[in-house]
Amino acid sequence: LRMLQVKLIITGDDFGYCPRRNQGIVDCFLAGAISNVSLLVNGSAAADAAKLARRYNIPIGLHANLSEGSPVCEVLKTNSSLLNQDGFFHGKMGFRTALSKGLLNMSEVKQELKAQVELFHELTGHLPPHMDGHQHVHVLPEVRHVFAEVLEEYGIKYTRVPIEPGLHNCDWIPPSLMDFYLGVEEDSFNTVDVFTKHGIRWPDIYIGLSTMGRNMSVSSIRSAIDSAVLQLTAKAPQSSTVTIELMVHPGYPSVPPAGGCGQGPDDFSQSWERLHELQTLIKPELQSHYKSRNIQLCSFKDL
Repeated sequence: LRMLQVKLIITGDDFGYCPRRNQGIVDCFLAGAISNVSLLVNGSAAADAAKLARRYNIPIGLHANLSEGSPVCEVLKTNSSLLNQDGFFHGKMGFRTALSKGLLNMSEVKQELKAQVELFHELTGHLPPHMDGHQHVHVLPEVRHVFAEVLEEYGIKYTRVPIEPGLHNCDWIPPSLMDFYLGVEEDSFNTVDVFTKHGIRWPDIYIGLSTMGRNMSVSSIRSAIDSAVLQLTAKAPQSSTVTIELMVHPGYPSVPPAGGCGQGPDDFSQSWERLHELQTLIKPELQSHYKSRNIQLCSFKDL
């Protein structure tokens, strides 16, 4: 195998979720284990996260959130199709159900996405170089069109398209979760043309579903990267540079009531799996693997 140059963006999602998530993400960045972060602007510690990003010069983009907690757009906080009867977003599956029943007003989706971009700008002093969706809402039917319009309007070049090579071979993922992932994959396939038409770009390879939480290990990351690169170079043997985004969720477990996006932290956030990701990502054998494979960590603005 000739020496391919691999540019790897390791994005820590959910920056701003709670102080302990922020701390874990910063520790990871300072250890050289992640190279990019994605900010939840409606997270309870978002302003603190933006300050930390500025202090440590952490490349930061927007993790658009339509499914967890409260909207940031004032008008939509009281009466909108995006809220359930408790006055919060519909939740990861609830959002999908409401969408499939035709209950969500797409102009409100657009209004909230724009409000999140504006708040990101206010918190960080710049527009996000990349913008993706919390719980992958940005690739859902209808939402994908609105999302693409917002990115184009603000000149945000990069996003995430969660189509993970090798996902189908991951027999350790429980069936209920695999069903969700396969839904995300199908929605992503149907989104490619929409994003392309709006001039939006994304890395050649996405990894992150097969390596989440308890499934993350040095070997799961190594083999996901190696097999994805092999698969891609088989399809396009002339390429000399490959770009990859690895989505990760490191942090120290949340301790309620701190955290969340208005409702307190969820189970995944309070679990040991966050810490497990942090401890795996900072392992020296992972770092030396990157070196041996000519893998350079970078952020979206380095592409």
